[in-house]
Amino acid sequence: MKFFTDPQNLALIGLAVAAGGMLFVTTLKGRGGAASLTSLQATQMMNHKNAVVIDVRTPEEFAGGSLVGARNIPVEALATRLAELSRFKGRPVIVVCQSGARSGRAIGQFTKEGFTEVYNLAGGIGSWQSGGLPLAKSAK
Repeated sequence: MKFFTDPQNLALIGLAVAAGGMLFVTTLKGRGGAASLTSLQATQMMNHKNAVVIDVRTPEEFAGGSLVGARNIPVEALATRLAELSRFKGRPVIVVCQSGARSGRAIGQFTKEGFTEVYNLAGGIGSWQSGGLPLAKSAK
């Protein structure tokens, strides 16, 4: 008990509480209501669980390269186009953007529509490419 009342230790206690709080907040923000997947986990889910990949980048970004089989629905159009994805509600859905930020925001729209297994590709296409994984080029 003396440790907690010693004035020299108050700074250490405050630092520990602040660090723990920041870790907690970061964990809550990072999830965004859905789990993040590494590139390896996403590949396994695509290959073994028939996951649907939704790329929420702009059509121009998508044309530069995307995950194989990904469907492009820009985040700005997602609210009006989610109905066309309703047949995939029973399958895992991986949401992808350039860095993971837009896809993290888009996940909320999927969960509101009743999608129960929605994942964010951690680090987005940037992380995918830095891992040396291939991108499919658009036919346009």
